[in-house]
Amino acid sequence: MLLDEGHPAAALAQCSAVLAQDGANAEALALLSTLTSHLRGDPVSPGREETAQGKETAEGKEATRGRETARDKEATGAEKTPNTGFDWRAAEKEVAGIVEPALIEGPGADHETERPDVTLADVGGLEDVKRRLEMAFLLPMRNPEMRRLYGRSLPGGLLLYGPPGCGKTFVARAVAGELGARFHAVALDDVLDVWTGASERNLHEMFEIARRNAPCVLFFDEIDALGQKRAQLRSNAAMRGVVNQLLTEMDSVKSENDGVFVLGATNHPWDVDTGLLRPGRFDRLLLVAPPDAAARDSILRYHLRGRPLEGIEMARLVERSEHFSGADLAHLCDTAAEQAMWDSVRTGRARPIRMMDFERAFEEVKPSSGPWLQDARNVVMFANSAGKFDELLAYLRQRGMA
Repeated sequence: MLLDEGHPAAALAQCSAVLAQDGANAEALALLSTLTSHLRGDPVSPGREETAQGKETAEGKEATRGRETARDKEATGAEKTPNTGFDWRAAEKEVAGIVEPALIEGPGADHETERPDVTLADVGGLEDVKRRLEMAFLLPMRNPEMRRLYGRSLPGGLLLYGPPGCGKTFVARAVAGELGARFHAVALDDVLDVWTGASERNLHEMFEIARRNAPCVLFFDEIDALGQKRAQLRSNAAMRGVVNQLLTEMDSVKSENDGVFVLGATNHPWDVDTGLLRPGRFDRLLLVAPPDAAARDSILRYHLRGRPLEGIEMARLVERSEHFSGADLAHLCDTAAEQAMWDSVRTGRARPIRMMDFERAFEEVKPSSGPWLQDARNVVMFANSAGKFDELLAYLRQRGMA
């Protein structure tokens, strides 16, 4: 289609992309031959020149070829002369501009670090989480003299895990705020690339950005996708390369730059490669469970701020929302507001949000962490021989699930 529309260089790029994945693709090889003949000015097979009105005349073909040559000259500024072959330099420029701009700009070029204005004091409840963060991660980093006195090495990375929507990203931002460090969040699409070797290069650049902005907290969300168990990737050499690159970068952070602190978050820590969980890498796992009563109170008040309220019994809402995640609580408040808004529109009189709106909202919104907790129970009951998930086991026992 690109060739028919007069874009031979772009067609060549697409053809090359197919052959990079499947070098024996017969259709791509045949098209490559056609493209090469076309770009050299050789006669093209009649099937390519047919239109709805029939075949072009010889004069029409020559005119079309002349227009394509003029357009190529105008777009690239490169002069093509007879018998010199295809202008590969001009084609490379066109391919770079159309197919892969990220490699021209450089990975991470449009990613900037930020300096969070939140600290652990802004995290409602979760006292056990904050205490463990302080003892195992923050204290040795903020007190180098004490660290040297007790021979305490700098901690490796910290892996936050738990059900979806329970505030793992917010806790990571609060850690950066506590350290007075910059914060650089890395999502899955910041790293993964269809081009061979590009994902590893992107991952390395994420660490380089953190080193240039040290002290910096480098935060990997969905780390199980980037650091999946290599035993599950036997048929996926590209992803195995990403895992190996992540292992290498984690080691280099500790040896090359003390100002880069690596945090990860995952809903499925049991899918993370064991090499990432050894000492010196993500050597500490911290459960971020559904919010406790104090945290639920704080989250509910946050999401109700600025809204018209009347007769809200906060203690009752906190009690009824046990096992709700932070995202569930936000949805609960939005649903109650929808109920009040709908009633106001129906009656023609605006009214505040009341407890009856929350009663209706509780009928619609249910805790979303149930399926995750069931999966977690299966793991800790049958695959926790190394004791990595003892904290999760204690939590499940507290809830009567183990």
